Amino acid sequence: MSIVLHVKVKVHTFPSLLLETHYSRRQKMSQQSAHGRWTVSSSDDDDDVPPHSSNIKTERVETSEQDTIKTEPVTRKIACVFQSNTDTPDVKSEPSLAVKKEPKPSALVMGSEARQTAQANQQQPVKYENNNLSPAVKRKRETEEAGWALSSSDDDNDNNPKDRVIPSGQKIQPKTQSSPKRVKKEVARPPSPHGRTYYIDEPADYFETSINEEAETYRFYLNKVVGLDKKYNTGAIHIREILSPMFGTLKESVQFNYCFDIPWMVEQYPPEFRDKPVLIVHGEKRESKARLIQQAQPYAHVRFCQVGTINQSQPYAHVRFCQAKLDIAFGTHHTKMMLLWYVEGFRVVILTSNMIRADWYQKTQGMWISPLYPVLPEGRPETAGESPTFFKRDLIEYLQAYRAPELSEWIQRIREHDLSDTSVYLIGSTPGRYVGADMEKWGHLRLRKLLREHTKPVPNEEAWPVIGQFSSIGSMGLDKTKWLAAEFQRTLTTLGKGGKSVGPEPQMLLVYPSVDNVRTSLEGYPAGGSLPYSIQTAQRQLWLHSYFQLSVCVCVCVCVCVSRWGAETTGRSHAMPHIKTYMRVSPDFTQLAWFLVTSSNLSKAAWGGLEKNNTQVMVRSYELGVLFLPSAFNLSTFRVQKNVFPADEGSSGFPVPFDLPPQRYSSKDQPWIWNIPYTQSPDTHGNVWVPS
Repeated sequence: MSIVLHVKVKVHTFPSLLLETHYSRRQKMSQQSAHGRWTVSSSDDDDDVPPHSSNIKTERVETSEQDTIKTEPVTRKIACVFQSNTDTPDVKSEPSLAVKKEPKPSALVMGSEARQTAQANQQQPVKYENNNLSPAVKRKRETEEAGWALSSSDDDNDNNPKDRVIPSGQKIQPKTQSSPKRVKKEVARPPSPHGRTYYIDEPADYFETSINEEAETYRFYLNKVVGLDKKYNTGAIHIREILSPMFGTLKESVQFNYCFDIPWMVEQYPPEFRDKPVLIVHGEKRESKARLIQQAQPYAHVRFCQVGTINQSQPYAHVRFCQAKLDIAFGTHHTKMMLLWYVEGFRVVILTSNMIRADWYQKTQGMWISPLYPVLPEGRPETAGESPTFFKRDLIEYLQAYRAPELSEWIQRIREHDLSDTSVYLIGSTPGRYVGADMEKWGHLRLRKLLREHTKPVPNEEAWPVIGQFSSIGSMGLDKTKWLAAEFQRTLTTLGKGGKSVGPEPQMLLVYPSVDNVRTSLEGYPAGGSLPYSIQTAQRQLWLHSYFQLSVCVCVCVCVCVSRWGAETTGRSHAMPHIKTYMRVSPDFTQLAWFLVTSSNLSKAAWGGLEKNNTQVMVRSYELGVLFLPSAFNLSTFRVQKNVFPADEGSSGFPVPFDLPPQRYSSKDQPWIWNIPYTQSPDTHGNVWVPS
């Protein structure tokens, strides 16, 4: 049955215009569409199969003379396959600041359907209207919004006139309400890709960093968020600060990432470092790769590799590109890392943010910033300078997995520096099929190995739950035993070298934003563009959605419960998470057995899956994270810090970015799914969500 909804709405940016929104459920559910092919991907922005590049629309839009405001035009190109989350202002905390003046943008717009949908909803908001809707239209809305959870029973269709049994001789009365007329849009879109007033100026003191590196025990930070009270940004950090002279006199850098906005990235470097060589490591192919290169044409200091000859006569030939090899279908280059080479030494930053402004604006992100690594004394062997966590060895091995000549000079630089002052373990994923000892080099088996070798069992271990927090969900099989509650749970519940506990399995708590989380976020519904869990993936694993409604855990063997996002402890309840974290926590949620921040979502493609009777592991994507173990800090457990902000130099607690214990879904909550409409309630900007 095809359900077609016609809604006549006003456009927020141009109130005088009327726009007709046409939403067809049949189109959304078509398995021939790009959505229907999303099944497995390890992207942090999406764990489903990416749509073919031919289905990605690019559009050139002319700006009318009246729209001369100096913000980003709609035609800005963002090079990525999936969009990261865009958060939305809470009504009470939305600041009234000036429109942000943007640097000159690139010429094209490109992105995933989730990202494009978020941008379209910001450019042309669909306003919430509830006064003029007939009961029939309201029923259609309810059906569309709840469609992913509907069963096939006849009882579900009682309110649909088309499905009623009509007694003999009785006729159905025709509808009296006609569909609104189509109104052609005649005015150009606003120049900003996120709407005319989407980005606002940061406060004057926004970039005043108050971080004492010497006093930072864990070196784990959250990003700054526009629109929060100042105290919740005190001790947080922005990309401009990471690249500033405060951290060192930059000579050269490498940016590993999934999404790039090259013009914006270049602007984040301070003027004195803006022409220093930059190597871009990406996973784009074919058309998207060509568009990424086109973005960088004005920037000769941005460098590529394996892309042919670049016109070095351009004014910015210092930016180079390196394409990561993705040999397994549906894999992505999802790693997010900076290598920074200074006059004073060397630094590594491992983070969860894409290299686009939206990821540094109103989302919750995390990062680990290494100490400044000095050059090894002359005469010391290159094998010196190793840390107790073998971070130097593992970082070199990860870079070697790219098989890219352009990274060889960086591998040599790492060998020449002293990385001994590192207290975290590196956990990466690289595409491939691995057997034997190599199985434990990457993905969740690498995590299992480290937990087995460097942790110890704790009393009442089965009562210590595991928490996984992420921004997307991939395909995990027909039931929980195919991956989540089997090999992956075994990894997360490993503590020490002891055998499997005889008692019940520890509880697994999954933290993922609900529809209401997104609706009331700092950016409203468009924040869901970077939480790209699709209806197609959801319908193929309805077993997972049964856990969203568990108010009390009743599982006998495997206990999985799902919680919504809440972060009052960091002031970020309305800044949707793009961060990914995993941890083992005590029954009273005051102690941590370990903590991991990573680019990996809840996805087999990211973490790897066992094959051939558990004799082989297959990993699709590049991912990277750091593991914090108490033993590396001479502790038995980490104490959870209750109040993370404002940052207290005297605190020894670990800054978990969200509230513990997590708040479970209520009976009315639903997990956010990006490609179905939400029109029953307006977001913080008075808009609804109608994917196009």
